[in-house]
Amino acid sequence: MSDGALVLFSGGQDSATCLAWALERFSHVETMGFDYGQRHKVELECRAAFRTDIATHFPHWAPKLGEDHSLKLDALAAVSDTALTRQTEIAMQENGLPNTFVPGRNLIFLTFAAALAYRRGLRHIVTGVCETDFSGYPDCRDDTIKALQVALNLGMEQRFVLHTPLMWIDKAETWRLAEGLGGTVLVDSIVEDTHTCYLGDRAHRHPWGYGCGTCPACELRAKGYREYRACT
Repeated sequence: MSDGALVLFSGGQDSATCLAWALERFSHVETMGFDYGQRHKVELECRAAFRTDIATHFPHWAPKLGEDHSLKLDALAAVSDTALTRQTEIAMQENGLPNTFVPGRNLIFLTFAAALAYRRGLRHIVTGVCETDFSGYPDCRDDTIKALQVALNLGMEQRFVLHTPLMWIDKAETWRLAEGLGGTVLVDSIVEDTHTCYLGDRAHRHPWGYGCGTCPACELRAKGYREYRACT
């Protein structure tokens, strides 16, 4: 198994930053995206544009950027009843979790990613989950990822390493990380060619990118961008 990497690349800010992080560290990097019936499916359309940005503006990364993989997981939407897979109002639930939480999503994503990495001979798997500045999703926690790494390695008799470069940083630090990796060119590409808004709004352009500006994902991204810009 090689020291190449597979990045879970949704087309959003966090995974785009993780892609740059991986390209800076590994000699070969492939990407994987999932169509699980998300209402903000427009994020998938942003993936190709951002990969093109990487190839165009970062010649030292371009040769490392390998194949892109896309997988349909319609079953995830079929078994869930969430604000990300249904046209329903975003709200908190009685269990204290937001109804944008898709149960099992990251566990399923990483399991399929490991299966693909197994076939492709890639040892490193990179995901943009974060416990510091997140929506309370239990499958984003460090303990969850560590436990899953153990299960995947036992179940596949491999030595995968699950990397979470954003785990302990907030959104402002994520913007700063992007600037540190690729300067303002990378920041501008993330602003223009990634998508975070849960409602899939690409009609309204803000300094931090496109979105409705009011959903939790937009608010978090906007707040982080303001704090990042305040320190530059």
